[in-house]
Amino acid sequence: MSQKRRLSLLGLDGGAILKEAKNLLAKRVEQPSRRTFLRNSLTLGGLAMLSGCSLSDDENVEKALSTVSRFNDRVQGWLFDPNKLAPTYPESMITRPFPFNAYYGIDEVRHVDEESFRLEVTGMVADKRQWRLEELRAMAQIDQVTRHICVEGWSAIGKWGGVPFSTFLKRVGADLTAKYVGFKCADDYYTSIDMPTALHPQTILALTYDGKTLPPEYGFPMKLRMPTKLGYKNPKHIQAIFVTNTYPGGYWEDQGYNWFGGS
Repeated sequence: MSQKRRLSLLGLDGGAILKEAKNLLAKRVEQPSRRTFLRNSLTLGGLAMLSGCSLSDDENVEKALSTVSRFNDRVQGWLFDPNKLAPTYPESMITRPFPFNAYYGIDEVRHVDEESFRLEVTGMVADKRQWRLEELRAMAQIDQVTRHICVEGWSAIGKWGGVPFSTFLKRVGADLTAKYVGFKCADDYYTSIDMPTALHPQTILALTYDGKTLPPEYGFPMKLRMPTKLGYKNPKHIQAIFVTNTYPGGYWEDQGYNWFGGS
């Protein structure tokens, strides 16, 4: 991924910021998502002040933007309301077909064998045993019709069903005071979320889509569905879940995406 692309996905006009750093020009930039505290206000001086970096070259600009992004994560975490629900919709508004989206083409979708599949649970949990799909399906399920919002600028409404993630975390004896929950996936994707989002009532371990078994293109055997997060924070083909106090990062987050990723 190019430097310009990584910076733009931080919610900043990377090209403009780099030009600003080199030419000592002040230029306002637009922000997507919930970064309202930076919208139309981040200039070269402000970037340097927030980051403590001397913006003399591209490397220092990268460091400054990374610092601002981490600051952004903390602010979004402070602003997050664990009791506020994302909008829900009638089934008549479901987007059909629901778009496929991944960092690879649909012909490269991972196919996981149901019989041999075992969900690994590790880290700060009391019960580290592996889970079969049939065991997860036997737990109480909920459905939601919510909007998936992609960082690339599009959105779609879909219906997901599965186990409330808070119920699953309590079932395995997770330390609910831990900072992070991480995910490793069959397609080599990985990401992590904050514990308050993990416990949000609309965060589910999705096993179905539109009333049917979750198809491979949407993440079989399971995905984490969070309408309070942008799409890249919703991992598919989950194989392992771990609870930790050590920052786990993520596939896109390690390349410059905002970690909190609130929608």
